[in-house]
Amino acid sequence: MDSTVKPQDTNDSVTVTASATEGLQPFLHDAVVTLHAPSLVISRADGQIGEGADGVYHGDRRALSQLTVAVEGIPLAPVGGGLRGADHAEFRSILRGLGEVTPDPAVALHRRRSTAAGRFEECFDVSNAGGEHVRFRLTVTAGTDLAAMDQVKSGRSLELLPPEAADFGAVGLSWTGGDFTAHLVAEPAPDALDLPAGRFSYDVELAPGASWSVTLSCTAGYADGDQFPAPPADQLPWRTPVLRSADRGLDRWLEQSLADLERLRLTDPQSSEGRPDQFLAAGAPWFLTLFGRDALWAARMMLPLGTDLAAGTLRTLARRQGAVTDPATEEQPGKILHEVRRDTLQFADRLSLPSVYYGTVDATPLWITLLHDAWRWGLDPAEVEQLLPHAESALAWLRDQADVGGDGFLKYIDQTGHGLSNQGWKDSEDSIRYRDGRRAHAPIALCEVQAYAYEAARGGAALLRAFGRQGADEWEEWAERLATRFRRRFWVEDQRGPFPAVALDGDGKPVDSVTSGFGHLLGTGLLNAEESALLAARIAGPGLDAGHGLRTYSSEAVGYNPYGYHVGSIWPHDTAIAVDGLVKAGFPDTAASLAAGLLTASAAFDARLPELFAGHGAEENPYPVAYPASCRPQAWAATSAVQVLRSALGLEADVPGGTITLSPTFAGAYGPLTVTGLQVGGGRLDVTLAADGSVEVVAPEGLTVVTS
Repeated sequence: MDSTVKPQDTNDSVTVTASATEGLQPFLHDAVVTLHAPSLVISRADGQIGEGADGVYHGDRRALSQLTVAVEGIPLAPVGGGLRGADHAEFRSILRGLGEVTPDPAVALHRRRSTAAGRFEECFDVSNAGGEHVRFRLTVTAGTDLAAMDQVKSGRSLELLPPEAADFGAVGLSWTGGDFTAHLVAEPAPDALDLPAGRFSYDVELAPGASWSVTLSCTAGYADGDQFPAPPADQLPWRTPVLRSADRGLDRWLEQSLADLERLRLTDPQSSEGRPDQFLAAGAPWFLTLFGRDALWAARMMLPLGTDLAAGTLRTLARRQGAVTDPATEEQPGKILHEVRRDTLQFADRLSLPSVYYGTVDATPLWITLLHDAWRWGLDPAEVEQLLPHAESALAWLRDQADVGGDGFLKYIDQTGHGLSNQGWKDSEDSIRYRDGRRAHAPIALCEVQAYAYEAARGGAALLRAFGRQGADEWEEWAERLATRFRRRFWVEDQRGPFPAVALDGDGKPVDSVTSGFGHLLGTGLLNAEESALLAARIAGPGLDAGHGLRTYSSEAVGYNPYGYHVGSIWPHDTAIAVDGLVKAGFPDTAASLAAGLLTASAAFDARLPELFAGHGAEENPYPVAYPASCRPQAWAATSAVQVLRSALGLEADVPGGTITLSPTFAGAYGPLTVTGLQVGGGRLDVTLAADGSVEVVAPEGLTVVTS
C-alpha cells in the first residue's frame, strides 16, 4: 500500500502522510476533542480532520477519517478556535486576499462543530465584511477508512473506502463496513458532487455584508445498536455544584471537568430501560468504554456530588462479576472485570485482549470499597443490601486469590501469554522496576493492591456488621494479618531511610523502587503514624513531587523517563489520590503543595487535564509538557478536581452515623470560597469559607455537622 494518501485536488488543504509515523501510536496533544459518549470527534487546532487519529468516531469505529474545507486559489489562515464546553467547538479562518482593499481581512470562515451520541454536525459559515463583491469555489472533502480503534491506536494506515451515493432528503454519501454504517449529508445541495472523491463543491457569491453557510451532518451506528448507549439527556446521576473562590482557575477547572464528565457517561443496557444504570467511560479516544478500575475510582471521587453514579457503576460491574474460572479471559468467581469492548483488541503480535477481559488485580477490592463509601455517603440501605451478595463474593476472591501463592498477598500473572503483563493501574509492560531499572518478573504483588485489600476487608466487615450478616470479625482479623505481613515483607531501606517497595516479585523479593504508590497507601489504615510520616516526607521530596504533580517513578531512579507512561510521567488521578491520603494521614501542607501543582497544570491544559503528562519538574519547565498520546478528557483525571476540592475542605460523610465532618485543611489557599450544591444523603450541602477562616454550612436535615 502507498504510504501517502493524497487528495485528488490541490484545493484540499490536508495531505495524510503516514511514511514517517506508520506503526506508531498517533499523537493527540495538539488535537481538539469534542465528545458525547459513545461518540467523539478529533481534529487539528484549525478544525481540519485528516491526519493521524483525526476523525469522527462512534463506538470504537471511525465513521469519518477526513473532513476538510478549502477555497480554490485562496489560502485559509487560522486565527482562533477551540472547545466550547465538552461537545462543541468553533474555528475561525481568514480567506487571505479575498475582497481585501485595505490591510484588514475581509472574508472569514467560521466553522462550528457539535457532537451528539451517534451524530456529528459541522456548519461552515462564510461572511464578507469587506466593501466588494466576492466570488469563490468552496470545496468540502470527506472520506473514511472505517478503522477500528485498535487499528487507529496502532498507527496503521488504511485505504480510504469508496463512498456510495445516499439520499436522505439531501445530497449525501454512505459507507458500510460489516455491521457498521456511516452517512454524511450536506444542506444545501452542492453545485457539484464528485462522488468517488467525496467532494462537495459550492460556487459562492457574496455581496458586502452578506454571508453564506453549508451544514454537513454525519450519523453512524451499528446494526444491533450500541454496546453501551448514551444516557437520557435529563438523567444526570449527580448534583452539579457551583464553586466561587478567590482562585478563578480552580473554579474553571471544576466547571470544565464536570462538563467533560457529563459527556463521558454511558449506560448499561442490561439495566432498567426507564432509568438505566450509568457509569463513566474511561477516556477519549482510546478508552471510551467500560473499564472496571477507572469507573470505580471515578465514581468514588464523585461521591460528594451524590451516590447515583456509584450505584450505577457498582451494579453494572456486579452484573458482569466473574462466575467461572476461564484462563482465556482471566475470569474467576467473584472477580471484577478490567474492560469490555465490542471486539477483541489486537495490538502488535503479543497483546490480544478478549472483548470481555478480567485481567486486573485491583478492581475487585476497589468495588468493595466503593460500596462501603457510597453507603457512608448515603446510598439507600436497600440498594446496598441488594449488592451485599456480590460484596461477599468479591471478599471471597480476595481471600482465595491471596492464598494461591501461600504468602497471603494479592498478586497477578498473565495466564494467557498475550494479555496484560502488569495488571495494576500501572499496566504498561515496563512499569514495575527495581531501583536499578531492571523489570520485575511475575507473579507480582503490588504495594497499593495490598492497601486496597486491607481497606476493602475493613469496609466489607463494616457492611456485614451493619446489615447483620456473618463474617465481620473474620474479615477484620484477615485485614490485620495482611497489615502485619506487609510490614514484615514490603519495607526496604536506602540512604534516605525506610520505605515500602513498589512490589514483591515472583521470588517474593522486594522491587525496591521509589514510586507514587506511596500515595495509595496513605489514609487506608494499612500504615501506622510513623510509617505515614516517612511516606509523606518521601512524597514531598524532589524525586516524586515535580511541582506539577506526583511522578509515577522517582526521577532519581535508573530508568526514569519523563515521557514514560508509568515510569516518570504525572497522572492527575494518581496525584489526587495522594492528596486525599495525605490529608487523611494528617499532612495537609504536603497535600496542599501537590494540589497547587495540579491547579497549575490545569491552567496549562485549558482546565481539561489529560490522562497524564510529562514528568519534567517545575524548575525545568514552568508549565507542564504534554504526553503526546494521552487521552483528553479522561474520567479520573476530570474527577480529580472534585477530589481536590473535597480534600481541601476536609469533607467526610457518615450518613448511617448521622454526621458530616468538615475540617478545612488547605481550602484557605483558595478562600474566601463558596461551594453550593454538594450532596450528602440525598440532600443538598452548601459550604462557605470566609476570609477569616470561619465556616458556614447548610446541611441536609437530620445530619449533624462537625467542624474543626
